[in-house]
Formats: sequence, C-alpha cells, structure tokens
Amino acid sequence: MLSWLLNRFAPLLEQMELYSSGDSRVFLTARTALASVTSFLMAILFGPPAIAWLKRRFRERIDSASERLNELHAAKAKTPTMGGLFVIAAVVISVLLWGDLSSRYVQIALFVAISFATLGAIDDWIKLRTERNGLRARVKLLVQTALATCVGVALYQEHLHLPHGLELIWPFGNHGLWLGGGFIAWSVLVTVGSSNAVNLTDGLDGLASGCMVFAGSAFVALTYLAGHALMADYVNVPFIPGAGALSIVMGATVGAMLGFLWFNCYPAQVFMGDTGSLPIGALLALAALVTRQEVLLVVVGGVFVIETLSVVMQVGWFRLTGNRLIACSPLHNHFLFKGQHEIKIVVRFWIGSALLAIVAVASLKIR
Repeated sequence: MLSWLLNRFAPLLEQMELYSSGDSRVFLTARTALASVTSFLMAILFGPPAIAWLKRRFRERIDSASERLNELHAAKAKTPTMGGLFVIAAVVISVLLWGDLSSRYVQIALFVAISFATLGAIDDWIKLRTERNGLRARVKLLVQTALATCVGVALYQEHLHLPHGLELIWPFGNHGLWLGGGFIAWSVLVTVGSSNAVNLTDGLDGLASGCMVFAGSAFVALTYLAGHALMADYVNVPFIPGAGALSIVMGATVGAMLGFLWFNCYPAQVFMGDTGSLPIGALLALAALVTRQEVLLVVVGGVFVIETLSVVMQVGWFRLTGNRLIACSPLHNHFLFKGQHEIKIVVRFWIGSALLAIVAVASLKIR
C-alpha cells in the first residue's frame, strides 16, 4: 500500500533514487526493516488479547501415540494453541502496509500464508473440538499438494523466460539442472516438504519459532540479493527480477516469529499449532523456490530437515526390524526421553540453526 503511494510521488524521488536499494525505487531496505518491526510490534501488542481469546476457546490436548511422551508433556495440557492466527495476521498486515502489492511474488506469498494457515486452522479445530487427531493424513496431504500445485504453476509462469528461472542450482560451483515442466512437481515437493518439516519440529516450547528466526533471516538476505542485479552478480546467485519484494515478506515473517517467541519461549503461554507452522514452512519454501536456492534451503533449514529425517528413518527402521532407531521421534523427543531439560534441547537446536544459516550465506562467496 505504502509502496503504491510512494510510486505516485516518483518524480519527487528521482534525485534520491541513487540512494535506494534493490530493484525498487522506493527504499526496499527500509521497507524490509519496517515490515519486520511492524510485525514484531503487532505480535507483541496483540499477543496478550489474542492469547486470552484463544485460552477461552482453543486449548492444547496432549494425546500422542506415546504414553511416556504424554506424561512428559502433561503440564502443557490446556495451554492455548492456534497462536498462528495472530502470527499470520501480523505477517499479512505488515506485507499489506509495506509490500509492493503489484508484485506477483508478493501476491503468491499472501496466497501461501492465508491458504496454508486456513488448512492448519481447520486441522487444529478438528483436533481440538472432536475426538479425531485432526484431518486425516491423506486428506491433509492432498490439500497441501493442491495448494502447492497452484504455487508451482504461478512460479513456472513467472520463471519461464528467466535465464536460470527453471534450473535447479547447485550452490557450490553454481551449476544448474534444467527442470522444464518438472519445475511444477519439484515446487510441490519442496513446498509440502518444508511445510511439514516445520510442523514436525514444532514440539517443544520455542523450538520451531526460534529456528525459523534464523532460517527466515537467511532468506531475507537471499531474496534481497537475488533481486538486486549487481549484488546477485557479486555473490554469484541467479538474478531474479522482483525477488527483492519477497525480502519484505520474509522480514515480516521473522519479525512475527520474534514477537511470537516472546510468548512461546519456555514455559510457553501459547502454541502456534498447525495454523502457524504450515504457512511458515511454506513461506520458507517459496523464498527458496523464487531465488532458485532449494539446495541451500536444505542447509539453512537443516534442523527442520534432520527432524523430518528422524521421523522417516524411525518409521522405516521399525517396519524393517520391529525395533526403534531412536527413543522417540522427532529427534527433539529422543533427547527429551534421555533426560535432557527442554530448555537445553531448544537452545542447542537454536545454536545449530544459527550456525547453519551462517554457513549457508557464507557459502555464496565460496562459489
């Protein structure tokens, strides 16, 4: 909205244009920072009344397949959940205020945030208001796939005529594998995988939200760099015109996550639920797909990847041998079963996430 207003006064900005950054003449750097601050303040200010409202309507039900895990998490019962409602609201409002709404990438991001949050809210609502454990896995996956297909088709149309738009970029050496029409299927895999990976990680107070702050910050930088012709060439990443607009979306996401973490750190006053974890993971995937850095996403989101792999390997190993590979999956539960305090597990995962984000951004110049 403010981007549109600034563009209306473009003649007044001509002398100041040399001081603007990115591919926007209306101060992309400042708007990214302001989007982050705005979403943070909104989460902080509206968090308490939102939590009070959720407390009267939506409280966590501890009902996993593991009796021991239920005992360990017994104190978390009745904690307000579906906090993703005010997280995504903060992101969307910040993007509407500071983003370039004419940008196709911003439009896709808003679709991702709202649609995946709606799916997560339905899943949470069924889990909390019925005896069922949310949507059936097959139905949930089918809807995620349908939404991700819409995103993949839209991105395919945007990237079709870009030099590296449909290539899978290998970070080291900057080699690319042309995907062609397979880009859509690849986009679905990345979006659904990232969305579910963040969801699986959201099991301890502050774990997913803290890791998302580091991973999201890395993609604030990557989207900004990819949308700036000179900077993209300097760090040897594909130049994607308009990608800089997504730095505002990712900045707003990081700000909202920081604000949510204020209430979600141990002992948590609120959980985000699928309402927050599904769209947050999908937005992370969108940033990677737009910048053509899906391989780097595996590094940036390494904690989410490891958590997901721990579940896959646990299930696979159990079916093959009848034994468990680790005490309990996802991986954070394994350490919980081994007697480590929740805070220690979470902080160590944060450290790992921070280091992976630093390594990922630093690797841009190794190429």
